[in-house]
Amino acid sequence: MENQKATQEEIAKIQEMNVKFNQAKSAIADCELQKNSIFKHLEELKMEFGIYEKHLIEKYGENSVINIQTGEVKLK
Repeated sequence: MENQKATQEEIAKIQEMNVKFNQAKSAIADCELQKNSIFKHLEELKMEFGIYEKHLIEKYGENSVINIQTGEVKLK
């Protein structure tokens, strides 16, 4: 069988599709990095919330409930 050669149009199309495929993979990687950063930030917020919650429990008591809209503190 004789060697065949792809046309310039076919090569250009394959190259274009390859670039788009690699761009899509890169976008997924960027999203994963951003997602991991958000998860880390969320964990930091949870820790900060827990520390502040302990402070509020010490101040208002363990059975207190704070209305976050009005600031009113009630006992359960």
